[in-house]
Amino acid sequence: MQRIAITGANRGIGLELVDQLQKRGDEVIGICRRTSAELERTGARVVAGIDVRDTAAVADLAGRLGTDRLDMLINNAAILDEEDFKSPAWVDSIRRQFDVNALGPLCVTRALLPLLGAGAKVGIVSSRVGSLADNSSGGHYGYRMSKAAVNMAGVNLAHELKDRQIGVFLLHPGYVRTGMTRGGGGKEAAAAAGELVALMDRLTLAETGTFWHAEGYALPW
Repeated sequence: MQRIAITGANRGIGLELVDQLQKRGDEVIGICRRTSAELERTGARVVAGIDVRDTAAVADLAGRLGTDRLDMLINNAAILDEEDFKSPAWVDSIRRQFDVNALGPLCVTRALLPLLGAGAKVGIVSSRVGSLADNSSGGHYGYRMSKAAVNMAGVNLAHELKDRQIGVFLLHPGYVRTGMTRGGGGKEAAAAAGELVALMDRLTLAETGTFWHAEGYALPW
């Protein structure tokens, strides 16, 4: 049994991760801004009131989780804004996505480091749309830029934490049908979560700082 914390746990991929890991017998902590009936039904411990943009709330997170070691942290919380390139609010949208998608996982990981020991794993749910090499269409400036930034943060963390024997992995779940994608995508959240769980189980410290598709193959930066 592992002790696993997951952000963005109240819906979508995060909810499915909580449900599947809880059902297999892990001790799961679902972290979110607001809980949901679906999250409560999983039987996992819920830590609500955590907006990853809220510095004070994130700093207090380790204290709320207690002193027991975490074996795995999955940074899943993210947002995708619809952007209008011509709108005056366009830059505000980009900043908001940076705060949640790039700074959020970095700040949460830093806050929970006291609970992560040798052998622990940190997963950051990124996206292949943050890959410079894979960008063939443009658009979605805030989402693309924030995911490219979180990839860099993950590689930095991998270097920072390798001597402590903590692995850090960047994860692309695929194009998944969730509320965030407005029901688009070719994969159900349950399938994506299952692939992510299998991938995180398989990855080792030797592969820290790498970027993976949930289906099990490495992605270009």
